[in-house]
Amino acid sequence: MFIFHLYTETMKVVISLGGSLISLENPEYIKEIGFLIKKVSKDIDLYIVVGGGKLARSYINTAREFCKDERYLDKLGILATRLNALLINSFFKKKLPTTIEEASKMEPPVIMGGTTPGHSTDAVAAMLAKHVKANRLIIATDVDGIYDKDPKKYEDAKKFDKIGIEMLRKLSGEEWKKAGESVIIDAIACKIIEEERIKTFVVNGKKLDELENAIYGKEFNGTVVEVNDSST
Repeated sequence: MFIFHLYTETMKVVISLGGSLISLENPEYIKEIGFLIKKVSKDIDLYIVVGGGKLARSYINTAREFCKDERYLDKLGILATRLNALLINSFFKKKLPTTIEEASKMEPPVIMGGTTPGHSTDAVAAMLAKHVKANRLIIATDVDGIYDKDPKKYEDAKKFDKIGIEMLRKLSGEEWKKAGESVIIDAIACKIIEEERIKTFVVNGKKLDELENAIYGKEFNGTVVEVNDSST
């Protein structure tokens, strides 16, 4: 008599949670994102990389008055990302990993901040997605997707429902330039997404219903990054 066991591998999703979403003046959002992570983690292995946002830029901009070493300034930004990550981690009280390797060995949900200078939150998230072989990468920001120009500055900015990785790389630039810089998705992240053919969705993280839909791969309002037409 033979007994067959059916093993189904749990889906893995990495989220780059933009620092612009984290504000000490809005504890309700922090509470809601914590509850969402707990809820989704029952079905999906989640890895959350948290950005530094306003906190990081405040430290970087102040230090830049007397320090011109961009990699040193980025260390300040990294510490800010870890502080924001600890805030989200308050719901779980788990160890906060400081490297991709460490994060990949931990039991999800995993919350972390930055790792090394020159690597943005999106880059770290893409590296982690590659390392854990994630099913998809979610870039959660404070706008409704990727636009041809900054929608906060230009009323006529056009949102892309889908965008090819080649066009995205043109919009994002080709190299890291300075600490605290805000770009669509930075060059390192784009390179990894393209090489690893990672399904990548960009969504407004303030709209938790849209974020949840993106995590589950359901229809959402945002932007799908296409890599050789394989990421739809």
